[in-house]
Amino acid sequence: MKLKTYLLLANIVILIAIVALLFLGTYTMFILVYIASFLILLARTSQPRGQYLVKLWLIFAFGFFLAFQIVVATQLLLTPGIEGGRVPIDPAIRSFWPRRVICIFVILLPLVISRYIMVGKYAQLYLPSIKETGTIGFAELKGVATKVKQIATKADNTMESLSPGNLLKIISDLPRHDSFNYINEGSLTESYFNKAEEMMEDPHLYIIISRTGSTASNFISLFTNKNYNHVSLSFDRELQTAVSYNGGNNVYPPGMNPEMIADFTRRSNASLLVYSLPCTFEQKKQILNMIREINEKGSAYNILGLVTKHSYRPNIMFCSQFVYNLLEAEGLTYFEKVGRSVDPTDFVELDYRRVLTFEYEIGIE
Repeated sequence: MKLKTYLLLANIVILIAIVALLFLGTYTMFILVYIASFLILLARTSQPRGQYLVKLWLIFAFGFFLAFQIVVATQLLLTPGIEGGRVPIDPAIRSFWPRRVICIFVILLPLVISRYIMVGKYAQLYLPSIKETGTIGFAELKGVATKVKQIATKADNTMESLSPGNLLKIISDLPRHDSFNYINEGSLTESYFNKAEEMMEDPHLYIIISRTGSTASNFISLFTNKNYNHVSLSFDRELQTAVSYNGGNNVYPPGMNPEMIADFTRRSNASLLVYSLPCTFEQKKQILNMIREINEKGSAYNILGLVTKHSYRPNIMFCSQFVYNLLEAEGLTYFEKVGRSVDPTDFVELDYRRVLTFEYEIGIE
């Protein structure tokens, strides 16, 4: 039996296993499926088609994805026991069903990466025949050269994002997050609110679309195909009061935090675009009050919501959801979308009526 036939049968088995996991899945069953999918991906990578260097990086990536899957299953399906160990969560609790769905979803992540790299980004380029060469002009050759350069650049960025070091950074940061409980409280000081109060007379809010240049930002770009993957809100044009949901930059817990603009603009590939949005004094005041309330009650960055598009508690959000919800509460939204489905670039790309005014850019390459 040929290798392709074995892979087809293995994929069918994985599909059946996923359906079974949805209804009957236990921690042990999930781990076995993760290992099985890892072995199947290794078999796919070993096929002749593809570049050697790409295959090597894929093997590293699949290994780190396996570790990531095990961490997710451990966090969601096990709970600390009385004697310090971890025991399975009772399937009868209300949150067990969405936890199981999330564990199923992470099975698909390495499959997406595999297809993205092996199929979408490394199509073969064929040289024209002698007859075809006579019909190719300078413009066509220049276009081909540009296309090859773009493919090479994307390939380099993909390999860098999937390097073992970057994947290890992402995985090691996961224990800091909690998508079910508030872990961030009071990260905005009274001096922040005093500064924001001083900006009430400015009849604008400022929306910041950014490419932070961080490992997580570059990794997200692989899935979104967007250069800009973060959005923030500021009460002043100089961004001294910029705020959003972020990872806390190892200073604060992940959740609603002040934006450290100066820090991420030091990265060579970071960039941000600043837009102004007209608003009234009262709208601006109410938005600041909502931010104060979140700061007091607590928050958490909804890292699982990036995948599931679901928030388990009101103040567990991601950046674009946070900004959109604040604007929506005060009637300042200029496009219609469910908050948990909003992407950072939507704030610019869906501004069909040109409500925003472009102010300036930082980090021009």
